[in-house]
Amino acid sequence: MKKYLNTLYVTTQNAYLYKEGQSVVVSIKKEVRLRVPIHTLDGIICFGAISMSPFLMHHCAENNVSVSFLSEYGKFLARVQGPISGNVLLRREQYRRADSPDASAQIARHMLIGKIAKARTVLRRALRDHGENEALKKAESRLSQYIQRLKTPLPINELRGNEGEAAATYFSVFSQLITMDEKAFTFSGRNRRPPTDPVNALLSFVYTLLLHDCRSALESVGLDPFVGYLHTDRPGRPSLALDLMEEFRAFLADRLVLSLINRRQIKPRDFINSAGGAVTMTDAARKILIATWQKRKQEEITHPYLEEKCKIGLLPHLQAQLLARYLRSDLDAYPPFIWR
Repeated sequence: MKKYLNTLYVTTQNAYLYKEGQSVVVSIKKEVRLRVPIHTLDGIICFGAISMSPFLMHHCAENNVSVSFLSEYGKFLARVQGPISGNVLLRREQYRRADSPDASAQIARHMLIGKIAKARTVLRRALRDHGENEALKKAESRLSQYIQRLKTPLPINELRGNEGEAAATYFSVFSQLITMDEKAFTFSGRNRRPPTDPVNALLSFVYTLLLHDCRSALESVGLDPFVGYLHTDRPGRPSLALDLMEEFRAFLADRLVLSLINRRQIKPRDFINSAGGAVTMTDAARKILIATWQKRKQEEITHPYLEEKCKIGLLPHLQAQLLARYLRSDLDAYPPFIWR
């Protein structure tokens, strides 16, 4: 199995990337700052005013290295990729099931069980680590009720309704998970496009990184990331990548944000308030977050279904493989990633 842990993040503004032999070269003001062999990379993510030579884009496409361009604030802008590859029969089966509300609901239901179960685990760990909290206990109990409800097949619209209610329940107590006593990190609910407080700025940024990894994982097994089951089709939206991402929001993204805040690795001074109300991170904060993200992906965990140890960064790829096996009828059901 190929390891998909090596991603090059370019955050220094006005950097220029070009091809030199079989390497990717990063230069700033015509000074070479980094040289990386292409075969060691799975993806390149550029934040803000980053330029790249067309020859390097072609070289990346030939070597299946995905290139994503994001705004300085983490908003996805564009992606460069080579010719579509993979099993056409697998993609046709993916499309057939996406056209069937019942088949879509079956896959979406298992993904939602995985999502809500991990959100519940986050609350349970907070209760264990920080003592009794009535609000957390009530929210944990409600999430358990949603999981119980999802054990019975439901229409796709009802599943989406349950997902929205469960997310609202989880985020209604998210502020209780922030132990750092700073007014700047007050959380009153999710907001985005653009985020208007530091916590949402962190969440949106990490969700963008997670979406990139999920999209790459799906493409690596030959699935179309734009045709999903829980999220409806919309031009330009990677619906299946968003579906897969739901299984990892609480486990990977939310816990990372909470750790950065509670351990004081990120401080109020690491954010910039714009005149329009948007809140963004400084370059220094972005570098801390990305370094922590990459370190987290190197940690090992035992996969609950495969019962084998793997690096956390490989989890989206393993789940993408399991989804592909289910679509090929090698598995009776899609096994979501359950973290306890």
